Formats: sequence, structure tokens, C-alpha cells
Amino acid sequence: MSVSSVSRTELLRWQFELTWSLFEYHLERIEPEDFLWEPAPLCWTMHEGPDGTWVPDWAETEPDPVPVPTIAWVSWHIGWWWSVTLDHAQGRPPRDRTDVQWPGAGAATVEWLRGLRTEWLTALDRLTDTDLDAKAPFPWPDDPQYTVAHMAGWVNAELIKNASEIGQLRLLRAASAPGSGA
Repeated sequence: MSVSSVSRTELLRWQFELTWSLFEYHLERIEPEDFLWEPAPLCWTMHEGPDGTWVPDWAETEPDPVPVPTIAWVSWHIGWWWSVTLDHAQGRPPRDRTDVQWPGAGAATVEWLRGLRTEWLTALDRLTDTDLDAKAPFPWPDDPQYTVAHMAGWVNAELIKNASEIGQLRLLRAASAPGSGA
């Protein structure tokens, strides 16, 4: 395929796959103990409720200073914004933040995130140029200058930011472990 024949959807998918490959590097290496490791005294994490569901730390307005998130919290955050983006992209009523359930520390969360990837690629592959030019329903519902193409680009940017956070937290925990030479 020549460079001039790459469609916008193909470019967004290429960018997404590059982003995902960087995230997958950390997903393949993450340990269940990494998820709930608290990197600082002031942090946001997930708490298991009496019914076994997990509840994220949350504030309606961002606190100052911003708490350092755990891998658990960041992985829930990815699942939340991505689930809501998928709802919008597929014409479904968007879920409320409290309706997005984190599976817990370990393989179940990794598989959940990989499932969101599969669902996103299916949605992305269905987009036409007309679809990409439509007004973005999320995350800027009241700003007509942003299109579905912007929303897809935002998914790539948000994912790389969150993947970097998870990667840095994973590396920091490993480097801080007794016997790591740190």
C-alpha cells in the first residue's frame, strides 16, 4: 500500500495498533500484585465493596494535589472511558461511571482491556469517511468543531497516556522491591 492510499481510518488504526503494542508490552508483564501497589501516601485506588464489586476513589472536582493512581485505578479508568466511548461510537446509551465494573487485580482485568481493544477495532473498522466527519458525541458533546475522527484520535492519545502511567508504575514497583538494587 502506498502512503498516498492510506485512508484516515487506516491511519487511525495504524496509530492505535502502535499505541496498543506499547501497552501490550506492560500487559504481558504485569503481575496481580502490581495492581493495588500504592506508590505514594496520597493515591487513588480501587476498594472491594461488601458485595465483591470494586469501587474507585473519585472526586467530582480534581483535588489539588492530584493523588497518584494505582495500576488498579488507571486500568479501571481506561475501562470506564473506553466503554463510554464505545457506547457512543456504537449508538448505545452511554453507561454511567458507576456502571463500569473493574474485574479485579490480575488476568481478568488484562482480558477485559484486551476485549475492549477488540470491540474498538470492530467499531473503528466500520467507520466511513462520512462517519469520521460527523460531530463527536464524546468526549466533547457540546463542541461542534470536534468530529468522530477527533474522538478516535483522542482514544489513541488517552490510551498512550494511560499505558505510560501503568508502565511507569509497574517499573517503579519493580525497581522499589527489596533486592532490586534500588
